[in-house]
Amino acid sequence: MHVALNGWFWDQPYTGSGQVVRRLVSSLRKVSPELRLTLVLPAHISGADVPAGVESVQVSARRGHLGKNWFEQRSFPAAAGRVKADVVHVPYWGGPLSSPAPLVVSVLDAIPAILPAYTRGAAQQLYVSLQTAVARGATRIITISESSKADLVQHLGLPEDRIAVTHLAADEAFHPLIGAENDPAVTAKYDLPDRFMLYLGGFDQRKNVGQLLEAFHYVVKAEGGEVPLVIAGAEPQWAEPMFPNLREEARELELGDGVLRWIGRVDEADKPSLYRLADVFAFPSLYEGFGLPPLEAMASGTPVVASEIPVMEEICGDGAFLVEPGSARRMAGALLALLGQEDLRETQITRGLARATHFQWRKTAKDTLAVYEAAVQS
Repeated sequence: MHVALNGWFWDQPYTGSGQVVRRLVSSLRKVSPELRLTLVLPAHISGADVPAGVESVQVSARRGHLGKNWFEQRSFPAAAGRVKADVVHVPYWGGPLSSPAPLVVSVLDAIPAILPAYTRGAAQQLYVSLQTAVARGATRIITISESSKADLVQHLGLPEDRIAVTHLAADEAFHPLIGAENDPAVTAKYDLPDRFMLYLGGFDQRKNVGQLLEAFHYVVKAEGGEVPLVIAGAEPQWAEPMFPNLREEARELELGDGVLRWIGRVDEADKPSLYRLADVFAFPSLYEGFGLPPLEAMASGTPVVASEIPVMEEICGDGAFLVEPGSARRMAGALLALLGQEDLRETQITRGLARATHFQWRKTAKDTLAVYEAAVQS
């Protein structure tokens, strides 16, 4: 079987779509060496780091939204046709209206339908309508959690019998011990304190980081600032419609530099150490298609506090301390409990490590391969 994959996000490992395509390609090579894979890349992305055994082709494509749309609708399917692929896979929500072979589209979440604020302007709304139509006509649809599948059926009207769930997984680099020799260098690079709580992720509305800041305010009032909160992630232009001004909220809560550390974007190679070094990882998000950071933290041996939403219940189970969304006081109580109660902390670490073993990229790749085979037979 020959599969052509859309590689638009290949050079964006900081995004969920970028992580998915990179880890999926590598894992497919391991579980099915006989599978022929061709990664179709826009011309501005180098194929130098494509894994051995994976073919790559580059096609002309401009950057930006218009260039991305042209690549999705014309350049990518044309390239897939030229290499005579048996299956065409777009590992994000950006499929072509016309495909030269059975089409598999990954729809990672239903954010545009559930959170309309994320679809602003006529151009974005048109794109969502286009991609909804493409997904409804695709041979097979892949999503990344049962929770997301239910949302796709309910809110986008996608056909349930053509949707397959292939859970994501933490990379093997996320481990309590493996790679720990890098921890001192990462500590120095980001000037990390001896003990700290961690948030790593985005800052848009649904990430709900403001609740974490409020919860941390209660932690500081109760216990002082001996264990700072480290905020990691590329900061946006604050006070735009999708990005509440968290810097200003922190100032209003009197969370100064002594107790709150903003360290900016973290290199992918440094993330395992960052998780491993943290005392607690907090993930207050209100909606996710999957939610990889809590799983990465659990795999690293770090206890997790997260929002009690359906996808976190599905992925984390009892491996994380789940708290009611919107309750900063309850989140503060969970953080304080994991910082101060050693028995609870050890229990959660053990449960988190056990839970993380349920998710493996090898299984993700095998499940994806089964989807390809079903698409060919349709």
